[in-house]
Amino acid sequence: MIQRVFRRTETKYLLSEQEQQKLLELIEPYLVKDQYFKNTNCSLYFDDKDNTLAIRSLEKPLYKEKVRLRSYGVPTLEDTVFLEIKKKFNGIGGKRRVPIRLKDFYAWQQGNMKQPLSPENPQISEELKYLFQTYDLKPALYLAYDRTSYADRDDPHFRVTFDKDVRSRRTNLNLESGDSGEKYFKNREIVMEVKAGGAYPLWFVRALSRLKIYPATFSKYGRVMMRLEETNQL
Repeated sequence: MIQRVFRRTETKYLLSEQEQQKLLELIEPYLVKDQYFKNTNCSLYFDDKDNTLAIRSLEKPLYKEKVRLRSYGVPTLEDTVFLEIKKKFNGIGGKRRVPIRLKDFYAWQQGNMKQPLSPENPQISEELKYLFQTYDLKPALYLAYDRTSYADRDDPHFRVTFDKDVRSRRTNLNLESGDSGEKYFKNREIVMEVKAGGAYPLWFVRALSRLKIYPATFSKYGRVMMRLEETNQL
């Protein structure tokens, strides 16, 4: 069954390749490989003409939201992708998404959204329609990275993921156009995301403490857009 609604804390950490290797040596005995252990996550982010959602993401507000179209691997027009709303309020992250064939999403978007996005998910569909119409959302950035995913052996809701080779582009803003792009990190840093429904398990806390690994404020979409703005590429 496809999960459509997520609610959890999501904390990011920036690691060197050496730090990742040392951390995995400590925590791998407690983990199992996730269902999608190794994947390339591809996302098309939507924003308004002023990049309001990206700017808001960087301002660390109490509440923020993003809209993206995600695929696991490079899809064809016939493949299922996920149109998602990512929200964060007071440190708690939520994600609501609708599975849809890529060609059906394009038809919905280009047809002024007259037809229901997903009859099986009416509430989420209406939320997405509202956001697209309120902000006049358009494709703003393509972003991809190679992800390795783990889950706690005893608690599948506790997940640890490692994202490397974060890359993006501002042209060919279609998921089916491949996963190439300009790399964000020049020193091959890795973004670790920890997703938890409650407190971290003690073995994980001890590993972070031993290696002196601390949380970092990092939004892939926001940071890439900020760099593009700083280099006058927006």
